[in-house]
Amino acid sequence: MTLTTPALTTPALDTGRLRLRPFTEADANFLHAMHSSAHVMRYWDSPPWTDRARADRFLSVCRTMAEEGTGVRVAVERASDGAFVGWVCLVEWNPVYRSASLGYCLDEAMWGRGYATEAAHALLRWAFDTLDLNRVQAEADTRNAASARVLEKVGFVREGTLREDCVVNGEVSDSWVFGLLRREWRPSAGPAPAR
Repeated sequence: MTLTTPALTTPALDTGRLRLRPFTEADANFLHAMHSSAHVMRYWDSPPWTDRARADRFLSVCRTMAEEGTGVRVAVERASDGAFVGWVCLVEWNPVYRSASLGYCLDEAMWGRGYATEAAHALLRWAFDTLDLNRVQAEADTRNAASARVLEKVGFVREGTLREDCVVNGEVSDSWVFGLLRREWRPSAGPAPAR
């Protein structure tokens, strides 16, 4: 027996300061610029992009994930001026286990403003309400203290360390594993929308 997962409707969400929306082809240049930055990608499990076609493949994967019902990835833009902030996603959705994994990437110019926390909280609120999740998992390179803080601000608990789980360009690194359970989720504890 084959389990089929229904397609997911990629949400459009508004936090006040941010808009989370489905990607468009116009986002490809922003994605390429962000992902080709060695500074932005220094804690990722893959090297910076060198090929502009990677952005087109990224957008194709976003569509496929939603069509196959395995996850959603949304663009994040600033509500005040439409500036591209980055993206946030829930992937590896498993409706049987009621679980998924959270991820995000922000343009370096947008760091330090609380945007990652705000976007992650908005997508988690949608996911817990829409997908009836019981658990969300996330990983962060152990050298990436800023990402660990984002996860802790939205309620994740650090559960363990994956030792030497990534090798990028010959450099070995560890990752922390974080978990957030439905019973621990506090939808009202997230960042307040700007007024």
